[in-house]
Amino acid sequence: MPDATSPLTAPTPAPALPRGKMCTDCGLSRMKLAAECGQACQFTTPDFPKLETQVHGAPRDTADEDARFFGPHIAMHRAAMRIPKPGAQWTGITTSLAAKLLETGAVDAVLTLAPAEDDIFRPVPVIITDPADMARVRGMRMGYAPLLSLLEPAADAGHKRLAIIGIPCQVHALRNIEAQLGFERLYVIGTPCSDNTTTENFHDFLALLTDKPETVTYLEFRADYRVEVRFENAKTKLIPFLSLPISNLPDDFFPLTCRTCTDYTNALADITVGYMAGEGEQWLIVRNERGQEMLNALGDEIRLSPVGSSGKRTAAVKGFAENTARAAGGLPLRRMPDWVRPIVSFLQPRIGPKGREFAKARLEMKAVETILHLRRAAPARMKHMIPDHVWALAAPYGLRPEQGERKTPPRAP
Repeated sequence: MPDATSPLTAPTPAPALPRGKMCTDCGLSRMKLAAECGQACQFTTPDFPKLETQVHGAPRDTADEDARFFGPHIAMHRAAMRIPKPGAQWTGITTSLAAKLLETGAVDAVLTLAPAEDDIFRPVPVIITDPADMARVRGMRMGYAPLLSLLEPAADAGHKRLAIIGIPCQVHALRNIEAQLGFERLYVIGTPCSDNTTTENFHDFLALLTDKPETVTYLEFRADYRVEVRFENAKTKLIPFLSLPISNLPDDFFPLTCRTCTDYTNALADITVGYMAGEGEQWLIVRNERGQEMLNALGDEIRLSPVGSSGKRTAAVKGFAENTARAAGGLPLRRMPDWVRPIVSFLQPRIGPKGREFAKARLEMKAVETILHLRRAAPARMKHMIPDHVWALAAPYGLRPEQGERKTPPRAP
């Protein structure tokens, strides 16, 4: 049993080469392969059909509604560990998948993010080789961390089979350089886009939620339209989405990259572990045989059930689109009257979209957000950066490509 107080292996990343503003510091710019950034980055010229075929054997079937929204997959589940893991953000599925790979010898090491010693929310890239140490990386991080910079130290240490736990922009770059890395086997556990920001910005957000932000130990956006905040004294606070001080955040709180993510569900992972369609539990998207292999390894430790769906998303997405258009154009947001907020907050978890419908609402919102913010801030990037499936999700809300915004004609459904 390793000493839980001993430091995890956290190689110091090399300095990053000069990068543009559309960069989340996935770590590629700190590698010997840094010259690949221009073609590997999700925010330059992504080719999802090519990469989906490379990883899963075929691109998403746009005639299938679930595949059009969520990407290639062979199964979806609501899920929870039968015995929740202490310190986990939900029940510990992500870290359990990785720990099992280490236990069975399927991999030599796991590349993931640990909490900094002085800040539980600041991410630090680490290499883990003992399954027991996966318990030390449970929970949420918020901020940017050059995860892919660990690939070279892992190879130098002699590791041949790796697992990586990453967000979409990290996984996208990884898949583009995977063939050049020389590993015998690679397992990719993805989490959906986290609408990331800097760790400093995140602490500013916590300060808007409580007068003791330094005592916050946990924050999660839940599928019941509330944010759960936990504190050191074991108290919990639930805040309806509509009561969040979003309008008090500065315009640059979320960088343009994270407002224009075109792979919210991490379609290039082998398995995606999220919450949006989970209705209070986690949501698994098993994308290929390697993802199914990882899930099978958990056996009876995990409880699976069908993904449900209820409610209607159209009105919510339409309202979001209208407000986002105003914000992208520099106009003030239309604020809901204070007396209405408690009523809507009461109704949302009861009649609002749930399960698949909730997840589809969020993905349509993200598609709308991507188009409107790129159209305002970086219009020259649109024809290269926005894939066909994102245009398809936004089309029902009146957003269609204008002249010069699309590189190729739309694919036939």
